Amino acid sequence: MKPIVKVHNVAKRYRIGSAETASDLRETIYKAFRAPFRRYKKNLNGDGDAATTLWALKDISFEVQPGEIFGIIGRNGAGKSTLLKILSRVTQPTTGHIELFGRMGSLLEVGTGFHPELTGRENVFLNGAVLGMARAEIRRKFDEIIAFAEIERFLDTPVKHYSSGMYMRLAFAVAAFLEPEILVVDEVLAVGDVEFQQKCLGKMGDLRRHGRTVLIVSHNMASIVNLCQRALLLERGKIIADGVPADVIQKYLSQAKSVLGQIVWPDLETAPGNDDVRLRSVSILQEGIVGPTADVGISKEVLVEIVYENLKAGAPLYSGIWLKTGSGTFVLSSGNAPSMSLAVDPWYAQPHPRGTFRSVCRIPGNFLNEGSYSITAIVGKSPQNTQILEESIVSFQVHDTGEMRKEYLGSWAGPVVRPRLAWNTRHIES
Repeated sequence: MKPIVKVHNVAKRYRIGSAETASDLRETIYKAFRAPFRRYKKNLNGDGDAATTLWALKDISFEVQPGEIFGIIGRNGAGKSTLLKILSRVTQPTTGHIELFGRMGSLLEVGTGFHPELTGRENVFLNGAVLGMARAEIRRKFDEIIAFAEIERFLDTPVKHYSSGMYMRLAFAVAAFLEPEILVVDEVLAVGDVEFQQKCLGKMGDLRRHGRTVLIVSHNMASIVNLCQRALLLERGKIIADGVPADVIQKYLSQAKSVLGQIVWPDLETAPGNDDVRLRSVSILQEGIVGPTADVGISKEVLVEIVYENLKAGAPLYSGIWLKTGSGTFVLSSGNAPSMSLAVDPWYAQPHPRGTFRSVCRIPGNFLNEGSYSITAIVGKSPQNTQILEESIVSFQVHDTGEMRKEYLGSWAGPVVRPRLAWNTRHIES
């Protein structure tokens, strides 16, 4: 089968910093005359000043088949949005080229093609024209677009009064009902409320069933697993993995490390604590990932490691954590005391000699919902006698990798915890 999208050795370079200003007309003409020769000299010598050059993409090559939903993932700054802009021909690559064998529609940012002073009705025609729709085609699809976007009440209101969610719903509706052979969408799953997100997923599924091709960038790993046939992982502008979404996501989680996954105090004098005890480090760990990480999979156990230095021999010490969501909701409190711990900690209530100690709390897999969380580290002589309490000292992100979605593909938004619980059904009466 002939690919519908071909990307050949694409690279994109940006210059960092502001352009030089000219003081008069003569200097302006002089600098314009010199520019080609300066560029030629830099090309002979390499890339020029590396400190002012950023390669957002380097040597990107791949193909997408007709009817394929193709996911693109990676951390912020990996080059995902730059790649979509090149595919949408919003910007040109520095080197390489792309081939598209079909009409393309794209939704790259809020309100693309909208004029703030025009009404929703007027912007449907304006945005449709920007995306390549004929006026007669827009009229035929107008009622479907408005019904899908759910903005009937505000149809004749200037869009400058719309919320960002209303903007995006209308923009997505126009782009989707254009029904191009190729649809490029950046973070569609951040659109509107949960119900509307499901409509977007359903619409993209319809496009796929009708043989349309969709390229989608998303940080929502579950949607990539459930929606896409293939996924591409970018890191620092390069392709790290290309293949089955579940495998690519595991590669992403195994490599995606953030400084937020660990904090270390190499100097005891400045570390949190007192003359009795001081913190050495607090880390987030997970099986299959070497070293600390801020990105963990939903189905695997999360380890919270607290390393502390006991400076005075004799007193017993207690370890604990608070777990909160990224918005501050208190999820749980735990410690190594027998009434709080599933396992017996041999050092609880025992006199500690001088030296370094490591306490680990295990949060089971399939427990936390996807989202961001923070850890507060606690060390004390007892649960009532706290010596150290470092509020929200490390944070991490739980990613839904699809393991808990084999039967239910809908939204899990809302609950903080999402545990697998024991269920049993019996037939008790005919």
